[in-house]
Amino acid sequence: MTDDRPLVLMLRTGTRASREFLLRTMAERYRLHLFTSFEPSWELPYLTGWTQHLTRDPEDTLAAARELHARDPISGVITYDEARVTQVAFVADGLGLPHAGLDAAAACRFKNLTRRALDAAGVPQPRSIPVTSLDEARVAAAEIGYPVVIKPHDLLAGMGVLRVDAPEELAERYADSTGNPVGGVPDYVYAPLVEECVTGEEISVDCALHGGELTVLCLARKENGFAPYFVEVGHTVDAADPLLTDPALLDVLRAAHAAIGYQDGITHTEIMLTESGPKIIEINGRMAGGHITRLAQLATGTDEGLAACDVACGRPPVPGTAPRRVAAVRFFSAEEETTIDSIRFAEDVLHPAVDETVITVSVGTVAHRPHGTGTGRLALAVAVADTAEECRTAIASAADALLINKD
Repeated sequence: MTDDRPLVLMLRTGTRASREFLLRTMAERYRLHLFTSFEPSWELPYLTGWTQHLTRDPEDTLAAARELHARDPISGVITYDEARVTQVAFVADGLGLPHAGLDAAAACRFKNLTRRALDAAGVPQPRSIPVTSLDEARVAAAEIGYPVVIKPHDLLAGMGVLRVDAPEELAERYADSTGNPVGGVPDYVYAPLVEECVTGEEISVDCALHGGELTVLCLARKENGFAPYFVEVGHTVDAADPLLTDPALLDVLRAAHAAIGYQDGITHTEIMLTESGPKIIEINGRMAGGHITRLAQLATGTDEGLAACDVACGRPPVPGTAPRRVAAVRFFSAEEETTIDSIRFAEDVLHPAVDETVITVSVGTVAHRPHGTGTGRLALAVAVADTAEECRTAIASAADALLINKD
């Protein structure tokens, strides 16, 4: 029997807790072939094939994709890995398939290019100055005015992003931002940006673009913690959020994507709602992390994995049709250095609206307070309810139910 589902090439995988629900539904409509640096395990039931291949080099990855394409024609190329956004565009371009655009993918991947493109188009964003040294950072911060944010131009998951409130903090925060090794990239060279610290409520908006036409898939309200870092500690998705139809927000979203020339693919855009209007913090050329894609499924029925495959294969995205609900996730991290001897959720304390709890750390691990990334996470809880208030109550119950080194 012939399997006529389109073949989608996926570059790299992720954790089971954060990505299996996407693969499960993607595999219902598409055949999936994975390029990965190690042998897959939990992914295997959802794959029609896999190739052990390091995907860092675009030319090598395109060559491997051409070998697969000759045996079994590929219809689209995707990733949910920030570090493979430009490779996806390069491979899709080489195979003649839909993609964001080579320049657009680079603009998403490298924050200094985002800033240049948005600035040229007059899209509202924080002021940003690239620097190569502490002395240059001092000059840039003085020019912009404190508080400022220091961030690497091309890392991910909040790595190296810190707020600096005063000149006397700058040297320590600059060293913190630029002094950590980057796993798997021993020759990495930091190229920081010093940016205006805009304030307000931070949101993220996930979009699918098909031939440059933008469709909003999901809007999440974000909660950060662990200052001076910007660590994501929670997200809430409300299918009836009034921002989904806010003209000013939609205008900025469309203008930002037009400014970088984005054509076909999925984006995750972070926006600060300031007193003077929405300002673009980042445009990421891939699906959201932080369990937001799961919240979208639960609250709206929108499946970002399917949407990513759709637009990668030149098809318009299919919107969700589920009842309008509210879904939220909360990540739990260590407040101080702790050896995890035991960790669990007390089931009898959990609110009925808690949909899922996951322990993400192993017993015996020495947990640390997060330093700008999600690596310090111990557990997560997801809640689904008819109202935002009930969702907040359920998430609060999960915080009370989490028992670390307690009987």
